[in-house]
Amino acid sequence: MSKVNILIFEDLQEDAIQLSEVLLTNHYNVIGIAATFEQALDYIHNESVDILIIDIFIDNHPEGINLAQMINANPKTAKPFVFLTNSSDRQVFEKAKLTKPFSYLLKPFNELEILYAIEVAVEKFYEQTDTITINSNPVVANDYIFIKKGKSLKKVSIKDIIYIEVEERYCNVITESEKYLIQISLAKFLPFLESNQFIRTHRNYMVNPTKIIEVTLSENTILLQGNHIITLSNKYKDFLSNYKIF
Repeated sequence: MSKVNILIFEDLQEDAIQLSEVLLTNHYNVIGIAATFEQALDYIHNESVDILIIDIFIDNHPEGINLAQMINANPKTAKPFVFLTNSSDRQVFEKAKLTKPFSYLLKPFNELEILYAIEVAVEKFYEQTDTITINSNPVVANDYIFIKKGKSLKKVSIKDIIYIEVEERYCNVITESEKYLIQISLAKFLPFLESNQFIRTHRNYMVNPTKIIEVTLSENTILLQGNHIITLSNKYKDFLSNYKIF
């Protein structure tokens, strides 16, 4: 699958560097190391974060728990996260548990435990109904989707989707480099695509307008990037009124 973007929330530089090296060696993408609550929020709001590794105590304060509560409170910032801490205090554990982390690991961390926790966190998070998994195939999250292929999750940027074609209870998702068949109806898929990102051209097609090369009105066809030709039905021609035509 495409590299998973991981944010590390850790104020101890030595631990952060060691953890980052483990992740990079195992083909994860570390988008940043946040040493303060404010830095973590900045990454969450401005970068594509797939999963967080959070130290519960930052500067001897339970900022990790505060961050977990914050991202859980907003569906737009909801991300899977793993707690990593040197505290074995039972009260801290009980408070942290209320935020529903996908794993709770004690330092010094074991490399295999970290890698396993990340893999399980991603899979479990994208199996939750409020994160939209339909028949264990596609998972929608912000500006990308995860599509399950065998035992892995393929990260697909929504902006790279050229068009979506419906086949009864299935959707063909065509991107610049690959085609995916997922078991979900278009009606169920549509709510998770920004309305201004895709347009309906036919009852069986949704198109990324940035990929349109040519519209042939006399033949009711649309030429898309990659030389894909799809049908344009009279019912959906109204989308053209949103564009300047000279």
